[in-house]
Amino acid sequence: MGEQATAKPRSLEGKVAIVTGGARGIGAAIARRLSHDGASILITYSRSAGAADDLCASLPGDAFAIAADATLPASARQAFDAATERFGGVDILIANAGVGALAPFASTTEEMFDRLFAITKGTFFAMQEASSRLRVGGRIVGISTGLTRNWAPMGAAYAGSKAAVEQFARSLSKEVGPRGITVNMVLPGVVETDMTSAMPDAMRQAAAAQTSFGRLGRPDDIADVVAFLASDQARWITGQMIVANGGSAP
Repeated sequence: MGEQATAKPRSLEGKVAIVTGGARGIGAAIARRLSHDGASILITYSRSAGAADDLCASLPGDAFAIAADATLPASARQAFDAATERFGGVDILIANAGVGALAPFASTTEEMFDRLFAITKGTFFAMQEASSRLRVGGRIVGISTGLTRNWAPMGAAYAGSKAAVEQFARSLSKEVGPRGITVNMVLPGVVETDMTSAMPDAMRQAAAAQTSFGRLGRPDDIADVVAFLASDQARWITGQMIVANGGSAP
């Protein structure tokens, strides 16, 4: 009689992940992928309650969502408290929450600048919360932007707000390394999401033409990279900026 095949354990079986801004777009794709890899999931959202609840109901594992303002330091404590109460602890933080805003340098308003950097502040304190509350061997993965690697017009404030988070990750990786915690950033190119759907067609076509594959990125393209960084296979990768842009030239 033939030897019975043994099911391969899922890479995140028994892990608990918080995905900020996880109701739509890249965040939703990340939540789906981590759940399929075996993780229990807490999603935070700011406005998309229906989408968050529908996503959680569709996931194969245990998942729930809470409303949280990603600009407020207290929201990180709220998320970690809720996940710990439900699941007993947290292993992974995916700092995905963000807003997109492009404008010429000369016409960038103070309100726009403050809105972008309010998310940066919230991300700092989410990472701070994770640094003390993730279990040994935990993972912190943030979502930045490929705009930090080039000199695109109209992107100064947005790219600047993301570049700051990249520096948070580099420094933090040195501080939490002794506990086996890794900290990395993923830098997507232009991805098909609600945030980019309002881009002019000419701009979208130009962005697609710059890639090696002649298309824009998809949320799953980014989610797969994040899932790898969240797994034990990435245990020797930390403090890194992983560019995931389909070969798009700067």
